[in-house]
Amino acid sequence: MPDGLFSLPWWGITLLTLGLTHITIVSVTVFLHRHQAHRALSLHPLASHFFRVWLWLTTGMVTREWVAVHRKHHACAEGPDDPHSPVQKGIHRVLWLGVVLYAREASRADTLEKYGFATPDDWLENNLYARYSWLGVTLLLTVELVLLGPVAILMWLVQMAWIPFWAAGVINGAGHWFGYRNFEVMDNSTNILPIGILIGGEELHNNHHAFASSARFACRPWEIDIGWYYIRLMDWLGLARVKKVSPRLVFDNAKQACDRDTVRALVVNRFHVLSHFTREVLNQVYREELERLKATDFDAFVRLRNARRLLRREATLLDGRARSWINECLENSESLHTVYAMRESLKDLWRRSAATHEHFLGALEEWRQRAEDSGIRVLREFSRGIPTYSIARSTPH
Repeated sequence: MPDGLFSLPWWGITLLTLGLTHITIVSVTVFLHRHQAHRALSLHPLASHFFRVWLWLTTGMVTREWVAVHRKHHACAEGPDDPHSPVQKGIHRVLWLGVVLYAREASRADTLEKYGFATPDDWLENNLYARYSWLGVTLLLTVELVLLGPVAILMWLVQMAWIPFWAAGVINGAGHWFGYRNFEVMDNSTNILPIGILIGGEELHNNHHAFASSARFACRPWEIDIGWYYIRLMDWLGLARVKKVSPRLVFDNAKQACDRDTVRALVVNRFHVLSHFTREVLNQVYREELERLKATDFDAFVRLRNARRLLRREATLLDGRARSWINECLENSESLHTVYAMRESLKDLWRRSAATHEHFLGALEEWRQRAEDSGIRVLREFSRGIPTYSIARSTPH
């Protein structure tokens, strides 16, 4: 086969491949994920169609199929109907065969019907992109062969494997298996890394599961979501408009009593509130109990030290063995048992979020009175700070 129209050194081919795959990653996270699946932003028709063409060329994925599978994942996270949960399917199967699981779910008519709504349905989608999904990747290979020669085959293979591995494998697999968690949501989602560049910010998967409709995935000051920076740039160029970002918990020290704004702040920021409770109350009492048991009961000290992650974990995700371990640890500490139970009852408050404002406020005041009567300093301080909770009045910028 003759050489292509252009000749690049190996490092030039490498940089070109990384650049092209990065555009594909941006297309997936901005267009498919944040725009199409969750409607966290709107896109100008020019930007939207660029992403559609690019994904047709570089992945062959059909927008409706991708969106339907992803929405079903959120609706059934970690359950038997989750299309790619490592809890259900096994981590190695999802990590290395995630694309097979995706393709299997995307072929289900009931999944497409229930979850694939409000996706592109124009002439081009129905007669080209969806109907001839294989044509785009074939056209890409042809163009790259003409331009670069035989080396383009290797570059094309990397492009074809990029999304199946990083998105279908790493995010769906590792993003529910290991990493750190800012928020104890009712699934196993994790943040793989605080720096979300390689996969466009999708590394911050736990943040996304906590606030699925947010256009910005970073929630902590040290976290980087490069996909968000692209969205901000597109917003500045008039190619995108942010609809929603994750809420921020703010404090109005002038408020002395719980009111409607307090209730709204608690409901909207429930994951932030729980994270704040864990840091300021549970962790503090845990450390104090470790010091006490270290001097009085070394065996209990060892058990409690090994239970640290379990105590922070969402209770519904614990199996019987883990629950027994926690119960055994809590038997040796009245104060830790109290704050753990108060955290669980705090969660119960949000089950009343559909009730009237008066009922929610009454339950909240009852919870605060129990905290006050506990005699635990950090718990009382947390309770006394609740009236200051407020909703951030800020723009998505």
